[in-house]
Amino acid sequence: MLDFPAMSARFSVARFLEGNRRFQRTEFERHHAYYEKTAARQRPRLLWIGCSDSRTPESIITGSRPGEIFVHRNVANIVAFNDVNIASVIEFSVKFLKIRDIAVCGHYGCGGIRALDEGIEDTYIADWLLIAGGAKAKVDALARRRKLSREERHRRLVEENVRLQVRHLASFALIKKFHRSGAVPRLHGWVYDIHTGEIRTLTRWRQNG
Repeated sequence: MLDFPAMSARFSVARFLEGNRRFQRTEFERHHAYYEKTAARQRPRLLWIGCSDSRTPESIITGSRPGEIFVHRNVANIVAFNDVNIASVIEFSVKFLKIRDIAVCGHYGCGGIRALDEGIEDTYIADWLLIAGGAKAKVDALARRRKLSREERHRRLVEENVRLQVRHLASFALIKKFHRSGAVPRLHGWVYDIHTGEIRTLTRWRQNG
């Protein structure tokens, strides 16, 4: 059972090191054989492309263990065509780790998505969020046809961004190359609700299937 200590008003980074020592004494020692096995070789089954938000820890919310998920996270879970970082993660995960499932997971309450909708002047963040502009355009069009509350608009935008990033991923030259070689990863669009702990499936994609 996970035990989360109350946040102290006087924060100290030392608590993370103490947390590691506690992990080593308990979880690591109890399952030493498992950790030895994963130390020898990692065999993840899923590539997770998620948001950097600290409230969305992929291993905890999926009930998975170290070695099961290969992870790439950035602001607003964006799949950028000119991002060497995400391209190398995809190539390594599919070509060398033989991962056959990739999930793009957004979350309600995403600060990046709120910034996309409300506007932001911070240069790098604003430029990065432009990649999600297609999702905003779609929600803007919907809002012209029907009235959306602020929260409903936000949730729609989170969902449309996930769908858009899955389409970006499907259009990636790397993904198309893997398709031609027969190593076709299945793409999944998910959204995590930070208020309920639930992950919802929004979309699935697979070339010719």
